[in-house]
Amino acid sequence: MALTPEATHRTAPVFDVGIDERLPVSSAIGLGVQNILGMAGLLIFPALIGTAFKLSPSDTAYLYGVTFMTSGLVVILQSVLLLRLPIVQGPYAGSLAALLAVGHAKGGGLGAAFGSMVVAGLIWCVLSIPLRRFGLVTVLSRFVRDPIISAVIVLILATQLTSTALPNWLGTPQSPGFPSVNLVAGAVGAVLVIVLTVLPRGKLLRRLAVLIAVVAGTVVYAVFEPTSFGEVGRNVGVIVPRFFPFGFEVHGDLVLIFFITLFPAIAESIATYDIVAGWGAQDLPGHRVAQGVFGEVLGSTIGAIFGGMSTLAYPDNIGLLRATRVGSRYVTLTTGIILLALGGLEPFDRLLEAVPLPVLAAVGTILFGVLFASAIDVLGGVRWTRENLMLAGVPFITAIGGLFISEPTLQAMPMTIRLVFGQPMILGTVLLIVMKAAFGLRHLGDRELEEQVLAAEAPVEVRP
Repeated sequence: MALTPEATHRTAPVFDVGIDERLPVSSAIGLGVQNILGMAGLLIFPALIGTAFKLSPSDTAYLYGVTFMTSGLVVILQSVLLLRLPIVQGPYAGSLAALLAVGHAKGGGLGAAFGSMVVAGLIWCVLSIPLRRFGLVTVLSRFVRDPIISAVIVLILATQLTSTALPNWLGTPQSPGFPSVNLVAGAVGAVLVIVLTVLPRGKLLRRLAVLIAVVAGTVVYAVFEPTSFGEVGRNVGVIVPRFFPFGFEVHGDLVLIFFITLFPAIAESIATYDIVAGWGAQDLPGHRVAQGVFGEVLGSTIGAIFGGMSTLAYPDNIGLLRATRVGSRYVTLTTGIILLALGGLEPFDRLLEAVPLPVLAAVGTILFGVLFASAIDVLGGVRWTRENLMLAGVPFITAIGGLFISEPTLQAMPMTIRLVFGQPMILGTVLLIVMKAAFGLRHLGDRELEEQVLAAEAPVEVRP
């Protein structure tokens, strides 16, 4: 399918430091740590799995270590070997939801969940083998890189993330610091991010805005509430990855669920690749997109073998790119090295876990807002025909409506349907692709009909 003029629209370059530019090692390390602090899911999801499945503290610590190392592996692959863009990959909420659902299903368990995830990942690896002219991902990228598709996917993602932003900033009545300390400490971090980001001068402060904000918010929180920083050096251990630490089983229906779950993560990543490439004024041919997707699913599959979660291009860090205007892929390479090298060290894991969640959520709220606004900026070059209005509006509203479906209603549905309706990214991506394909077929039919009419009206040459 040929790309329309709207589909080739690119956003204006926004980076002060280009994608292929290098920074001093000290600056790269500081920005790399800042990237990690922006990955709230990296610090939360392993604990949610540990709580849901009543894992021992050592098994939960193992989940943290292998999740960090999985993210680090994929980030390294993306930054210098395959995609070559400043994309930070972190654990995907859809895979977390699938793990929680299938892990508790009859005949399931974490062994069957991770085993089935590995098989689904291997299927995606085969489908995403980088090819210059042919391949599923190359064809998919023609749909997703339409600015309407890419922007609406990011809008859905940013809106879905609001369910983790302000709620985690406030906390619950049972959580420490609720509500006053959480609000104040979070507000300190949020205000600092805004102030330092919009400073007309002071590039260094802007580049390290999130790191400064998290440190300041943490200090304010620690004045009023106890923290776990004292536990950092007590257990000096090393996490050693183990093959299928929770057992190994493969169920066909669970493979299908994880295959479907990975689809929107891949679509979101393609949309993100295109936006970030536009910010850095780089061309992004289809085979390069396929290389990025291949790196993502390959790293995720390797991670799942050792008990890690699948990854996607992390939304917080995309907002961070726009806020800091530092697009160097060597900064993300540093981020990956830190995660891979230090992720297996328990003191490092405990240090990150000790950062108060309300502070991370408050800072994340600002980054989600920047991400949302960046998607709107992409839509600025779209010509709003009736079809484009439908293509943008219907999937967005329908997908976000899934956030308001009651839990009893979801539980009454089959597992696959429950995941689709309960995860806006899955429902929205499917609707976008289906509607885009349907409109494309309609235009193809219209062109064929027009050619037939013109052929019928052509004058017939009469020979003597």
